[in-house]
Amino acid sequence: MKYSTRLSDSVHILAYIYLNPDGDLSSAAIARSINTNPSYVRQLIMPMKKRGLITSARGTATPQLAKNPSKITLFDIYRAAEGKKPLIHCDDNVNPDCSLGVNIQLSLRDCFDKVQKKAEKALKNITLLDVVDKYNVRVAENSTKKV
Repeated sequence: MKYSTRLSDSVHILAYIYLNPDGDLSSAAIARSINTNPSYVRQLIMPMKKRGLITSARGTATPQLAKNPSKITLFDIYRAAEGKKPLIHCDDNVNPDCSLGVNIQLSLRDCFDKVQKKAEKALKNITLLDVVDKYNVRVAENSTKKV
């Protein structure tokens, strides 16, 4: 089963834009950084534009953050990337005639809903700037390591 990377890829895009304001901000350049294709990058950018996280002029490769990165939370990015999809999912393809199959999934859903609420609360307390700051620390640490 493939899991979604839309949230992490969306954070990657926003960080790329923030860290490279004068660089090549085309979907092709961003796609190379993510190791994907430009159309996927454009698919992720569109909902972030609709949610007010990115601004850009049509026909130009000049996206910009619409807000200061300290004002963009991972929850904002999560909602743009995934909409209302939960972080963890139950199997909806169980035998409807099996009491265990149906009820264990309903029981799990109750547990997963609690996890979702806690995760959303945590995502609201982490900003894009927090992620970029951690990135900068890692880059600095790796540049001082001897190979």
